[in-house]
Amino acid sequence: MPRPEWPKPTWLRYAVPAPPTGNRPLVTIVLDDLGLDRARTAEAIRLSGPLTLSFMTYASELPTQTQAARRAGHELLLHVPMEAVDRQADPGPHGLFTALSRDEIIERLRWGLGRFDGFIGINNHMGSKFTSDERGMAPVMEELRTRGLVFLDSRTSPSSAGVRLAITYGVPHAARDVFLDDDQTPAAIAKELARVEQLARQHGSAIAIGHPHDATIAALQAWLPLLGEKGLALVPLSAVVQHRMTEETAAKR
Repeated sequence: MPRPEWPKPTWLRYAVPAPPTGNRPLVTIVLDDLGLDRARTAEAIRLSGPLTLSFMTYASELPTQTQAARRAGHELLLHVPMEAVDRQADPGPHGLFTALSRDEIIERLRWGLGRFDGFIGINNHMGSKFTSDERGMAPVMEELRTRGLVFLDSRTSPSSAGVRLAITYGVPHAARDVFLDDDQTPAAIAKELARVEQLARQHGSAIAIGHPHDATIAALQAWLPLLGEKGLALVPLSAVVQHRMTEETAAKR
């Protein structure tokens, strides 16, 4: 009698299949803050993929925009606004704040999670204060575990509890290695892309986060087609999550 098939968790159901990689180091490019600037979002979608595109919870017409991204072969994330250490920095509507009750945190998170379909998980927008707060992050991890979703820690704070709590709650996870465009000059972005290459070769994978700035899009247009000849493989985030979790499991043995 054939064994019953377990249903795949949501993140694997919506994962974009990675191209054949051989044993090449893996590179994931995440572009977040998408959906608000429609023209630049469309430019990001036109980049050669598979990229991982993270759409802001409060952007408009999200089903239309995210379906276009999926049709172009990109993987999707939900970009969830969270409280920053800087009180002047407003993460945006329905943001998660440490002062909120547990119920309010869950309610706001669920509002975001209901905005469109097809994403593999979430990453934090801002969040230097919220991701460092275990009390606030615990219900987020519980919700992600229940829904079978990934947590990508944007690492906006060195004291983030994100990855540690994801491990505790059994949530598939990864963390950013490089920010591409804190400095938006072409020379600075080129330097960060070189760092992505170096880290991927050193560790087997690298995750970079950028934004739909003109300089970032132009740099990626030139750089993405060269990855193959550099001996690197461009893959969606889900592939690196699987790769890193396999390594974590092996390290525990």
